[in-house]
Amino acid sequence: MTGGAGPAVNGLLRAQLADPACTWSLGGYGAAAVFAREPDEPARPLEDDAIGLRTARGALAVRAHPDLRPFAYETGFADGWSQAVALCLPEAACAMGRRTVLTELGPDGAAIRPEDRAARLFDLGLGLRAADACLRTADPARIVRLRALAGRPLLAAGAAAMPSAVISGLDQIVITRIGRVEVFAPEADRAAAGPGPRCHLLPQLLRLARTHAATAPIPPGWIPCGTLHPAHPARDGAGRPVPFDAGRHAAFGRVLDRWGDPALVALRRAVLDGQDPDPPRAGGRFARSAIRAARAQQGAIVR
Repeated sequence: MTGGAGPAVNGLLRAQLADPACTWSLGGYGAAAVFAREPDEPARPLEDDAIGLRTARGALAVRAHPDLRPFAYETGFADGWSQAVALCLPEAACAMGRRTVLTELGPDGAAIRPEDRAARLFDLGLGLRAADACLRTADPARIVRLRALAGRPLLAAGAAAMPSAVISGLDQIVITRIGRVEVFAPEADRAAAGPGPRCHLLPQLLRLARTHAATAPIPPGWIPCGTLHPAHPARDGAGRPVPFDAGRHAAFGRVLDRWGDPALVALRRAVLDGQDPDPPRAGGRFARSAIRAARAQQGAIVR
């Protein structure tokens, strides 16, 4: 893992926060909350110069935890590539509640909006290692309903999804050691048609009990608590193709140079320079993926 905590990490977080084309997610494999916004969507900075933003639809608060290490990488596909920066903590520093039943946590004193701090927070009990996935409400009737379900696993074995009646109409919150994302109701109930805050919960992935996708080259001993996706050179916030943006491509190249695996960065640079990667260095899943990503970029640049 290259780099380290301190001013450089803080600078990376603040620079990406300033770009409305960057998408953030916090959570675990199979359950996460996403913070995204439209380019012209009003967004307010948080109090006390904290790292984060708040819109009418959701909010993000992140802190440069002293053990936080960003890890940048690209993943190549048949029709393009993705780019990401995993926000990792050492395995010993990432643990959250790991509750497996619906649990009332009390007032949400850390809520980003002051008016939400008296509302009640309920952990969904998903058992994630590095995140608590929660619901929040101040509605007395909804509180009574959730309390009646407390102590039960809401995602029973074989269930395809969380019961919509439990989630609908409530704020959805994901909390980690490096911060939180809040998706305000009713935005939490809507399928996102474009950039915007949202949550996803995929039981089939949760059952694998992984900390991250097998395609992410995260070093052993490190656990992603979240991921940021800087502006893509060839896709918009909804994943639609756009004309290649050389400035965005160069910007993520600098992020890779600072926070990526040097061996994978060297393979990328070789391909973009028109060279054939050395066969001994080109083996392995992560190397092959980095090469595919660079070749996809070559094609996009040429077009």
